[in-house]
Amino acid sequence: MKILHVCLSNFYIDNYGYQENILPKMHKLQGHVVAILASTETFIENSKLGYVEPLSYITEYGVPITRIPYTKKLPHGVAKKIRIYKGVKKTLYSFKPDILFIHGGQFVSIMEIVNYVKKHPHVKIYIDNHADYINSGTNWVSRKILHGIIYKWAMNIVEPYTNKFYGVLPIRVEFLKDVYGTPTDKTELLVLGIDDSNIDFANKHNIRNDIRQSLNISDDDFVIITGGKIDRKKNIHLLMHAVSEIVIKNIKLITFGTPNEEMKQEFEELSSSDSIINLGWITPEQANNYFFAADIACFPGTHSVLWEQAVGLGLPAIFKRWEGINHIDLDGNCIILDDVSVDKIKKSILDVYNNKGLFVSMQESAKEGIKIFSYYDIAKRAIDG
Repeated sequence: MKILHVCLSNFYIDNYGYQENILPKMHKLQGHVVAILASTETFIENSKLGYVEPLSYITEYGVPITRIPYTKKLPHGVAKKIRIYKGVKKTLYSFKPDILFIHGGQFVSIMEIVNYVKKHPHVKIYIDNHADYINSGTNWVSRKILHGIIYKWAMNIVEPYTNKFYGVLPIRVEFLKDVYGTPTDKTELLVLGIDDSNIDFANKHNIRNDIRQSLNISDDDFVIITGGKIDRKKNIHLLMHAVSEIVIKNIKLITFGTPNEEMKQEFEELSSSDSIINLGWITPEQANNYFFAADIACFPGTHSVLWEQAVGLGLPAIFKRWEGINHIDLDGNCIILDDVSVDKIKKSILDVYNNKGLFVSMQESAKEGIKIFSYYDIAKRAIDG
């Protein structure tokens, strides 16, 4: 099968494993002919939003990608907001897909996809959704006009030709149905996962020992890990405060990622604690190995794909509770915090550290995540509907 992954709503290929990057890789590994169509808008140097020139190249996973610009027939701000692109039709007719996997249907140029499928009715469409009530539609204009009218129109015109709408979190399934009105029988959960194609599970303990030795961490130390794009909403600073206040010397925290400007000074000051090891920015592949070196993950703020990455590696975890983001709870693998504070985080860490039975039970439950969040399996399910 020829599968074109269309990434014109979620405009970036994320560094920590979004569907837009890993699903094409998995589909290629499964024997399909795969390509990506994406915007020229992307993150520059892993952090700053910017643009690259329209171009075609091969990704690190061997998948061809074509980046197309916003149309110049409208003012740039308008074209960017409603997402109208130049080059969609040309790419469709050049690649001739059997399956279109659309990562977010919130773009007006989806009309060109509808026109193509009308002329090629054998083509199947699948659409995933990364928008929810936390990251989208946060003000009246965005909720009522942009999402409630424009993006809803886009979803409605493509719906008759769409096999499945997927929310990548439970809350994003509800967003599809409530805001865009997608049919219940076509709308379901397709979880974010972990790229398990190159994870050396068999060598996990050796990797753990090697990393601990390189960081001067003993085998007896209880290691917490966290990271990602560090801003105030992630509450990583509260976790760092909590660990620095714990007097037990063999409780350590590994952090990775880079703080934004607002967090930079506080983050650097907290990183000076003897209990905290800051790795800086690392690749997703490196992150897998550092997760192996930890005993528990802690993400006490807003959701990131690292939640699923940690759970998919079979790691117990501490998370902040968010309505509609409960799929990472495998009935015993994690502690969910209703309220997040330095004291609450500290208590949760010490509860696990001081209760060996609780920790072993969490480890056993966490093993289920290795299968549930396997991107190889998720990629198969994604195009089976």
